[in-house]
Amino acid sequence: MPSVTHEALVELFKNRPTLAAEMLHDALGQPVPAFTEARIVSSDLTEVLPSDRRADVIVVLLVGEQQRPAMAIVVEVQLGVDPEKPYSWPVYVSQTRARHRCPTWLLVVAIDPAIARWCARPIEAGHPGWILTPLVLGPEGVPVVSDAEQAKAAPEVAVLSAMAHGQGEAAEAIGAAFLAAVAGLDEERRTMYWDLVLSSLNAAARRTLEAMMKAGYEFQSEFARSYVAKGEIKAKAHDVLAVLEARGLEVPAEVRERVLASTDLAELDRWVRRAAVVGDARELLTTNGS
Repeated sequence: MPSVTHEALVELFKNRPTLAAEMLHDALGQPVPAFTEARIVSSDLTEVLPSDRRADVIVVLLVGEQQRPAMAIVVEVQLGVDPEKPYSWPVYVSQTRARHRCPTWLLVVAIDPAIARWCARPIEAGHPGWILTPLVLGPEGVPVVSDAEQAKAAPEVAVLSAMAHGQGEAAEAIGAAFLAAVAGLDEERRTMYWDLVLSSLNAAARRTLEAMMKAGYEFQSEFARSYVAKGEIKAKAHDVLAVLEARGLEVPAEVRERVLASTDLAELDRWVRRAAVVGDARELLTTNGS
């Protein structure tokens, strides 16, 4: 089953149809034809194959008034070694080429350097001269997006930047640049991208970013205020449990779940005070303590 990270990376390429072409040209230095539109098309390749085959994303670059396909890009996100891929990737390329009648390239996105090296190995199909060498976007190929205007113009590239370089020296600058862009996104993308960026940054960068938001930095937005409020609620809930545990009280699962599920800061404040005096953790949930 695909992981959350895998699905989130796939969404980056679906949300920004030009991203695959941009990464091929800008990051990997590959020639990409001039096009008027980049269109996401069906990635289901099962209709001509005996077993289920589905690529992660297929992008077709269109040219002219006739919207003629000039190039197709099969995008595959790879987070681990999969011995099936050397057999399925050539199929994806050949079937996409046959369907859209245009040159077709394979772009593999791998955020782990070791996996990127594995993905880049040439695939010998068996027929003389038929060797598929995947074009791999690894961490070293992803640009460092530390400029706010660049992040605003291409938030998906900013997310990739955080995932590729979020543990390095540029992590704080990458996070700040993304924070400048987050307010302009719709709620669904904003939430998903923020989770990806925050989980990718090192601890120091995360602390800096959260401090900027709490301090009402110039990037402050409704989302930032909401994020800070949620952080305070989460911290307060853990305070309640910490007090109970520090006093040596057993915390039943139903109590823990109720405390962690609370979104009422006033309620959590009351529970923190009661946690210091109750004789049983269940007393937090009684009428007098709720």
